[in-house]
Parts: sequence; structure tokens; C-alpha cells
Amino acid sequence: MAADPTEEPATEVPIPPDLAPATAPRGSVPASPAPQDNVLGGILLILGAVTLFSCSDAVSKHLRGTLPSGEIVWIRYLVFVAMTLALLGRNRFRGLHARRPGLQLLRGLCVLTSSVLFVIGLGYLPLAEATAINYVAPTFITLLSIPVLGEVVGPRRWIALLVGFVGVLIVVQPGGGTFQWAAVLPLLTAAAWAGAVVITRRIGVADHPGTTMFWTACTGFVALTLFLPFDFRMPTGWEFGLGLLHGVLGSAGQMLVVQAYRQAPASVLAPFSYGQIVTSAFVGYVVFGAFPGQAMLLGSGVIIASGLYTAHRERLRARERRGEAG
Repeated sequence: MAADPTEEPATEVPIPPDLAPATAPRGSVPASPAPQDNVLGGILLILGAVTLFSCSDAVSKHLRGTLPSGEIVWIRYLVFVAMTLALLGRNRFRGLHARRPGLQLLRGLCVLTSSVLFVIGLGYLPLAEATAINYVAPTFITLLSIPVLGEVVGPRRWIALLVGFVGVLIVVQPGGGTFQWAAVLPLLTAAAWAGAVVITRRIGVADHPGTTMFWTACTGFVALTLFLPFDFRMPTGWEFGLGLLHGVLGSAGQMLVVQAYRQAPASVLAPFSYGQIVTSAFVGYVVFGAFPGQAMLLGSGVIIASGLYTAHRERLRARERRGEAG
């Protein structure tokens, strides 16, 4: 999954890709403004992160040929839970109690749904195409923010939303000879991830970021464990190792995202987070021999333009709110 460029770096502890992607999104952490001399370091870190995300997704796509999607995600969640417990153990597991458990549970299910749908989609779509479509998540975040958070969307943002959907239509080419219904899966992935982001905003500061990470990890892992016996194939040692690699690559990417947002502001890093579309296209070509077509390249450009403008409007709104509060 893709990193969400509209999120300010003070919302949440990162979630593994496609826990993101794709996945997740893909997340952010509390951070203070960075000095200018760290901006280059932040850019390099975010580029390293999206490269790791693309490699992680490529491993997932490879495993889709032999293992059920839920099992692949379960192995990744195994890494996620281990990473979460290790981080929380440093604080003696304090702050696990959620003040808003219902929202935390719902958020965890949204992240899980996003993860599973993206992995299923990778079994049918080229890596670059699935990644590009998933980057329409900022559009869904804006749409959900209207009824859930009561946000007001102006005409310019509505135009940006429509442009983003046009970009998706260019990529998937509905009605064309190359259209696959599986292209809907990354769209649903983006919608589910947007739900998780909006719920995170709704939770606000009621719960500690570590609490959110713990609930997200446990919700997904427990749910997948309950359903695992119904669609399970004993993995070989090689497959299980690849599954662990999938999780480690995604988690390592999240760590780089954390460090990137500590060294550079989100407004600087947002354009570079879209580099995942480029790295996914490159990895997809090297590993699977899938070269992106003209429609995919054009549609990706439109999606990127829409997402960057939406992020720009979000930053302006945030600045206005801070001005009103000050």
C-alpha cells in the first residue's frame, strides 16, 4: 500500500504497508519540525521507504501464486505483532487500555480489510497498476471526512477529487479490452484505508499512538487466526521465509518513514511518497517482466497531480485552523 501524503506527521504510529500498502499507508508519527539541513536526509529516507514497500509488495505478489491471501497477510501480521510487542515492551507495556475501544476495533478491521484486498488484487493485477490505483486513497479520505468529521469541501477540492477519479478510469480502462474487474480491489483497498485514517482522526488524542498500534496489530492478527483454518495451506520453509521477509521489508519501510518525518516536514515529503508508483513499476518490470503501458503512465500522472493538490489544500486548511486557534 501507499503512504498517505495528506496525513500530517502527528497522527499515528505507522502501520505496515497494506496494513498499508500498500501497505499502508502509509502512516506517520509524532514529530517536531525539522531543521533545513535534514531535509535531504528525509527525502532519501522516504525514497528508501517506498522502495522497500514496493519490494515487500512484490514478495506478496509472488506468494499469491502458491498461498492463500489471508495466510500471506497472517504471516505479515505475525511480524507486525512481534514488532509492536517489542516496541511496547520498552515502555513496560503501558498505555494499552483504549479509551475508545469501539473505534479502535473498527480501525483495526479497516486496516485488515485493506491489507487482504490489496494482496488479493496483486494476484490479478500488475504491481504498478495496483499501486497507482491505491493512491486514490486521499480522495476517499476527503469524501469520508464530510459525513464523519463534518468537514466542508470547497469547489476546488471537489474538482481535485473528480480529477483523481479520472486518473483511475484512465488506468483501469473500464469498457476497454484490457479491463479487469480485479481493478476494483485496489479501489476498495484505498476506501478501507481511508476509513482507517478518518477513524484515526476521530479518535484524536484520546488514545496514545502505541495504544492504536497495539489494537490494530491484535485486531488483525486475532481475526486472521480465527479464519485461517478455513483457507490454509501448509507453507514450505521457503514460502514461510518469504512471508517473513514480506513483513520485515514492510516494517523496515515504516521505520524509514518514521525517521523521514522526523527530519523533514510532510509538505516536503508528500511528492516523494508518490515515488512508490515509480519503484513499483521498476520492481514489477524486473521481477515479473510487466512494463507499464501508456494508459497506466498517463493515469498515474493524473492521480499524482490530484493527490498533491489535495494535500496542498489540506495543509492550507490546517494552517487556517491553527491561525484561528492562535
